[in-house]
Amino acid sequence: MTTDRIMALLAFAAFAAFAGIVGFSVKRVDLLIVLAIAVALVVYDLWLQLGPKRR
Repeated sequence: MTTDRIMALLAFAAFAAFAGIVGFSVKRVDLLIVLAIAVALVVYDLWLQLGPKRR
């Protein structure tokens, strides 16, 4: 289970770095909004998959 969390966080860090590079190199407000929404959806999915389990 720990390996799953580490790999998920590593994948999120890679995605966030890629989105950050694209966002800061293009510097368009509409693109930054879309990237922020995409990162927020990834964080939400990580929370659902790896967060505390409800019983």
